[in-house]
Amino acid sequence: MGAATPFTVLIPARLASSRLPNKPLADIAGTPMVVRVAQRAQQSQAQRVVVAADDDLILQACQQHGIEAVLTDKHHASGSDRLAQACEQLGLQGDDIVVNVQGDEPLIDPALINAVAGLLAAQAQASMGTAAHPIASREDYLNPNVVKVVLDAQGLAYYFSRAPIPWSRDHSNTAWWDAATQSPVAHSATGFSPLRHVGIYSYRAGFLRQFPQLPVAPTEAVEALEQLRALWHGHRIAVHIAATAPGPGVDTPEDLAKVRALLAPANPRH
Repeated sequence: MGAATPFTVLIPARLASSRLPNKPLADIAGTPMVVRVAQRAQQSQAQRVVVAADDDLILQACQQHGIEAVLTDKHHASGSDRLAQACEQLGLQGDDIVVNVQGDEPLIDPALINAVAGLLAAQAQASMGTAAHPIASREDYLNPNVVKVVLDAQGLAYYFSRAPIPWSRDHSNTAWWDAATQSPVAHSATGFSPLRHVGIYSYRAGFLRQFPQLPVAPTEAVEALEQLRALWHGHRIAVHIAATAPGPGVDTPEDLAKVRALLAPANPRH
């Protein structure tokens, strides 16, 4: 889906990271990671790509590579708070569409950014958009670090969870959606399978400013999933279903090594 409506990409970047210190500045083939992310986002249909930084070092790295950046407060509780401040700094209006691309996704697909931006133009009832892709393995389905989402007939999210949802009561020990497993309830022929949530979001700027002011939802606190706050307060989230999983993000030194190998100058795929 192409984005018919103009949009801005905002990339929150926080210097502190418990598992990978100075993560936004991690070198990947001679370029800081946050710059790599911004360069990928610039290949989308975005009219503007801006890094929302919490430290002058990130600001300087972006400036050295010709990437627009704004300096936000160091003490924001979440990326959403940081983006809300960036919206104010950039003068974005209530109906302007913003796509939140995480600063640790140097392999983000520009087409995915376009698709998530386009959701809000297509789904007027939605305050947010995001993405998901079909889960391939039972291991991912059962893994609490793999966030799942269930949709309604309009492609709007019912619920996000770290638990395996939807749960097949009568076939809980199988990959019940996969015809290749010969499961008696395989639904692959009808296109139904559990979905893995992908952490990219689109918002209308007015809602993004409002979101950090909403009370934390009990479901959000239990699951540690911020997007549940929107659902709890009656907002709808439209979901684009991608055919395949996105490229790997970077949370740990091991992740960084994998991405460095993929983006090494000798690698012909990038």
